[in-house]
Amino acid sequence: MSATRLPTVFLPHGAGPCFFMDWQPADTWSDMADWLRNLLPALNVAPRALLVISAHWEEPVFTLNTQAAPGLLYDYYGFPAHTYQLTWPAPGAPELAGEVAELLEGAGFTTARDNQRGLDHGVFIPLKLVRPEADIPVLQLSLRADMDPQAHLELGRALAPLREQGVLIIGSGMSFHNIPLMRASLPTPAPAVLAFDEWLQSAIVLPQAERDAALADWQQAPGAGLAHPDAEHLLPLHVVAGAAGASRGACTFRQVAMGVPLAGFVFAD
Repeated sequence: MSATRLPTVFLPHGAGPCFFMDWQPADTWSDMADWLRNLLPALNVAPRALLVISAHWEEPVFTLNTQAAPGLLYDYYGFPAHTYQLTWPAPGAPELAGEVAELLEGAGFTTARDNQRGLDHGVFIPLKLVRPEADIPVLQLSLRADMDPQAHLELGRALAPLREQGVLIIGSGMSFHNIPLMRASLPTPAPAVLAFDEWLQSAIVLPQAERDAALADWQQAPGAGLAHPDAEHLLPLHVVAGAAGASRGACTFRQVAMGVPLAGFVFAD
């Protein structure tokens, strides 16, 4: 890994506030929680800021949260009352928002700013484990509602210079996201369920050009429609892969939870 260029990360954020409540089986999310807690030490980085693209924020144009002290958006439903009292008081990064807007507009993207929306659970739930001290400024960037995979790869490419400026670019989603299937909690994933995971594992380790081409055409992958009936939980991966450039991808976390395969990826030199 370059001494000056940070990696990019795609992390799975689990199911709602899953890490902070009882679950059956009790250890369903233990491996993922451990991986998240160890993420920064394993990467051996001390970022000046976190730029997070979450599956849970879509806007007509790429939009930046510009609050200096963002609140939290408890955008999950039917969970225990205490999960709506969770805190993670990380400072915002309005100056970084200006830097990001300049990069995106320079790349031809229309952008917008939002100074009202709280950080959604795709941000604060995993990052409460990644950085419980909540002492690193965080900037959230939305997906674009058209869900164009090529545009999200190009978004990442526009963000790439931030890697050399101490910014850790994080995509928060899920490598497999089919809620009805996950609720069924099948004891063993069927071959059709594993097909997309196997394709994705192969695609991520390809050299940049082949990797980006595969991700741009992800809907043609085996099992794509089953793994992702909608694209929003996968596209944060496109952003961090685009930002990775020639840095190679690796799967650094994988488990089966709720009957489906879930993975985390790191792109590093």
